[in-house]
Amino acid sequence: MALHSYYVDLHIHIGRDWNGRPVKISGGKSLTLTNILKEASRRKGMDIVGVIDSHAPAVQDELEDFIDRGYAEELEEGGVRFENTTLLLGAEVEIYDDFCQGPIHVLCYFPYFSVMKKFTAWLSGRMKNVNLSSQRYYGSARELQTYVQSMGGWFIPAHVFTPFKSLYGKGVKRSLAEVLDPKIIDAVELGLSSDTSMAEQIEELSGYTFVSNSDAHSLAKIGREYQKVKLENPSFYELGLAFRGQKGRSIETNYGMNPMLGKYHETVCNGCGAKLAVFELPCPACNSKKVVKGVAERIRELSSAIDSHSKRPPYIYQVPLEYLPSLGPKTYETLLRKFGTEMHVIHHAEKGELDEVIPEKLTARILSLRKGEVAIEAGGGGKYGKVRSNS
Repeated sequence: MALHSYYVDLHIHIGRDWNGRPVKISGGKSLTLTNILKEASRRKGMDIVGVIDSHAPAVQDELEDFIDRGYAEELEEGGVRFENTTLLLGAEVEIYDDFCQGPIHVLCYFPYFSVMKKFTAWLSGRMKNVNLSSQRYYGSARELQTYVQSMGGWFIPAHVFTPFKSLYGKGVKRSLAEVLDPKIIDAVELGLSSDTSMAEQIEELSGYTFVSNSDAHSLAKIGREYQKVKLENPSFYELGLAFRGQKGRSIETNYGMNPMLGKYHETVCNGCGAKLAVFELPCPACNSKKVVKGVAERIRELSSAIDSHSKRPPYIYQVPLEYLPSLGPKTYETLLRKFGTEMHVIHHAEKGELDEVIPEKLTARILSLRKGEVAIEAGGGGKYGKVRSNS
């Protein structure tokens, strides 16, 4: 069969409280599994999504009901099909074993519902509350890697450069081998404050596929970062082939926000808000000790000054429509009615088509975003960067 291109976002959260009940998102719908699948399929245009709370019993109950009622079905090659979207079952786990300098978040994915249930049972003896996302796992990182591999799953370090709870943020001094078995890593997630050109400066990452995911905590954030992948069909098995570059399957393109829009791109003092060229404690401007080292600076520390890997897929900057200062909810809905999905608006809609439904100024702004012709105020210290309104 022929290979086709599919849009993939593997890191989406479900809002759950301590007892596993859905959390109401302020001003919007609850972040339930059902709402995520509807948003991904009908509005965002995502062909594959990974929900990283699929280990939670309440989420599994919702999915089981969804399947029993005939709204979705499990695929032979792994994953659950709903309308135009395949759901992959994932779990975000926090590791903080004896070898970690600080906590690390990792993503674990499994092909089948039955396997994810076994993982939940296994985690229940190693985690205080399996109802919650990103909970502390009491065991070694290598033990977790080995278990995931033995169950036919994937192990992916999450948002690896974020200053908090990530591999290179505070998890290790210099090398992932300090904590992880380098042979049991299926891909590396870049995170919002970095891109391919930054990450490939680190030599030990040269053998891993880079993935760019939204880390969405709301429906609007789904697809703010994703990848276009060449597969025969949207399934767990096929995506695994793409991670390994086998049988013609591959990551074609990574799409993500300009790293300067990320919350931790630059080094910033949280005490006075000053942006610092180099991490210093205390802050030279206000003497505060609340200085957050930026991703850009951390990567410079770890850089091996090696040549760029020309075989990497292109990393294309995109800005989600919600970042446009002059694009409100009504206009957003108008665009979806006309073009179907946000991905089509951002990447494919022609100028004339856009002019039919929105003002020319807004069309020009969308086309400028597509070309990367925007002025950005860099983020840092936990605050997102901004697209300047006069750009």
